[in-house]
Amino acid sequence: MTGTFIEGMFNMSIDAISKSKNKVVGVKQVLKALERDQAECVFIATDVDERIVEPILFLCKERNISVTREITKQELGKACGIQVGATAVGLLK
Repeated sequence: MTGTFIEGMFNMSIDAISKSKNKVVGVKQVLKALERDQAECVFIATDVDERIVEPILFLCKERNISVTREITKQELGKACGIQVGATAVGLLK
């Protein structure tokens, strides 16, 4: 893959998060949305401990929900309009 392609995919992810009005932020909220079958797709920060997001990854795999892991916690937080990093973000149906 070329750098331009990867950069384009990154920008699409940031745009999707920023533009979505129906989203949940944080591990607990994403887990709740997955359990209630409300999540359409999930973004997980690249710079988090696997143990923290393992339950999210398990539910996403079990329910065939796409997971994107190409954004840091700081970038995810900024895309959500918050001043701190975000470990996980779920876009809702």
